[in-house]
Amino acid sequence: MDLISIVEQFHDSFIAQYADRLLPGYHNALRATRRCRTPDSGELHVRCTECEQTEWRPLSCGHRNCPKCQNHEASQWLDRQQAKLLPVPYFMVTFTLPAELRPLAWSFQEQIYAMLFVCAVSTLKDFGLNPKHLGADMGMTAVLHTQTRRLDYHPHIHVIVPGGGLDKRRRQWKKIKGKFLFNERNLARVFRARFLAAVKKAQLKIPVGAPDTWVVDCQHVGTGLPALKYLSRYLYRGVIAEKNILSCQDGKVTFSYLDSGTGQTCTRTLKAEDFLWLVLQHVLAKGFRRVRDYGFLHGNAKRLLLLVQLILRVMIESNPLRPRPVFKCPRCKAVMEITAFRRPAWLSG
Repeated sequence: MDLISIVEQFHDSFIAQYADRLLPGYHNALRATRRCRTPDSGELHVRCTECEQTEWRPLSCGHRNCPKCQNHEASQWLDRQQAKLLPVPYFMVTFTLPAELRPLAWSFQEQIYAMLFVCAVSTLKDFGLNPKHLGADMGMTAVLHTQTRRLDYHPHIHVIVPGGGLDKRRRQWKKIKGKFLFNERNLARVFRARFLAAVKKAQLKIPVGAPDTWVVDCQHVGTGLPALKYLSRYLYRGVIAEKNILSCQDGKVTFSYLDSGTGQTCTRTLKAEDFLWLVLQHVLAKGFRRVRDYGFLHGNAKRLLLLVQLILRVMIESNPLRPRPVFKCPRCKAVMEITAFRRPAWLSG
């Protein structure tokens, strides 16, 4: 089952039901999904280098919430992150907004999401700089998720952290003490205080009944690669893979998801319009970055990362960029070369 067919079938009824809640970005995502891999997204004229067969191939829409697009971009991101991996234990720290603050996050998405990044990362950085914990500068990769596995609205930040940091003054790598990164309760207290202070500074109203105890989860994730692979699934291709959409019958859509508590595959069925809303409510504002690197993992800190790699005796290899997949001839399976380009109809006037 593909998302485009559901959008085409229920587009008008969805707009009628959710018109008062749709932001401009949601309309853009709908339009992009509907024209993905059709002539409306543009076409390439390709010619087989062996049998001379020619044809026009439609392009993908390139929207970061389309489940058919940007697999190549996700693979490239994973390649870049994998090249930065260090021979140390890795941890994934998850900072979650309480349910009472989710309506506030929904109403002021860009502001609240930016606060999530700042407060979560600054909390980890300061814990790392504290001599009682580590006494070093840490590197980390933070990713914003707004969904549960059931696709409900649930904003939280995942942060992948190497188990150690760089003492710049001594040019020394400092390992974490023991088998744990930091105390989860202490992280949660500091994160809560900083986030609420940021909300007050932005002159936003803190909801009544906001809990005193927040949740921060810290897990050891081995070499870090499995966690990066998990996060890469949702960076460029929306919040649901089309293979998880099981059926669309009698106006209802059924999709599968993995229950994080039991580890079992479950299903959820709801009206097609409500399903489209579940998917679209996680569309971020244009230009908002879902993933960000910090410390010696930042793109502008290549010299620091090189110093860390030298200290840890990491074998540095040149990793060429992963090439884009080529077009294959449907007749002889040879490589097809691009000979012409046709602009999308909506750009051609």
